[in-house]
Amino acid sequence: MPRARIIRDLKARATVASSEVVRQAFRYLTHNTTLPAKVRAQAQLQLNAFPRDARPAAIHNRCLETGRGRGVLRVFRLSRFQFRVKALEGELPGVKKSTW
Repeated sequence: MPRARIIRDLKARATVASSEVVRQAFRYLTHNTTLPAKVRAQAQLQLNAFPRDARPAAIHNRCLETGRGRGVLRVFRLSRFQFRVKALEGELPGVKKSTW
């Protein structure tokens, strides 16, 4: 089950990356008030025709190892459990156990 979540997340990220430039262009056209209303409406229809996963808001942070959706450190894209395991094993460059 976690594998499916990871694959779904990777597919959503790829969809967002591939359609981002075109989406931004349509968003600019819809928000530009100097254009005629018909052009803006056409741009809005084109924007609505994009797949649901093409929105950047559809992407959730998930752990690359386990697929866990909570407690994910953004920089490493690992859950807190996996971050700790990998940090203690020395697999994360620049991360070491703090001592004071």
